[in-house]
Amino acid sequence: MKTFGLAGYSGAGKTTLLEALIPRLTGTGLKLSLIKHAHHRFDIDQPGKDSYRLREAGCSEVLLVSDHRWVLMHELRGEPEPSLEEQIARFSECDLVLVEGFKQTPIPKLEVHRPSVGKPLIAGNGVETIVAVATDEPAVVARLTELPILDLNDRDAIADFILRHQGFR
Repeated sequence: MKTFGLAGYSGAGKTTLLEALIPRLTGTGLKLSLIKHAHHRFDIDQPGKDSYRLREAGCSEVLLVSDHRWVLMHELRGEPEPSLEEQIARFSECDLVLVEGFKQTPIPKLEVHRPSVGKPLIAGNGVETIVAVATDEPAVVARLTELPILDLNDRDAIADFILRHQGFR
């Protein structure tokens, strides 16, 4: 499975961009999976539901299954966070795994950068796996890096860049 990431600071628009890119990429016939890194405590389960109650009672894993979907929740309970490679290994076979976050992980990434967020570029600041920058201010960012610059609002061009970079075109 090939992997391609999107990195950027909070508020840059990574999730919004992914939401627009996914239909464009799957529209080419690719089967996609996605890993999103959360930097904070999160819970997809709802207090009061049976699965929540049983997990809170001490189960390490709870598998919810219906005729529409299934989800496996795993409690780390003090274990270290699994590596990206370990997480990818849990996926069913697909063409491309999109990764949101994981700035330091050595996979090719598109940086989503909005100068108005007030944060520096990640590219060139210790993260060498960024292959391009998507921004809403191309002229500003072009002065800061020699990487390819993509217009954040041109979703077709960004999808095409990813497809070409990953060898699907």
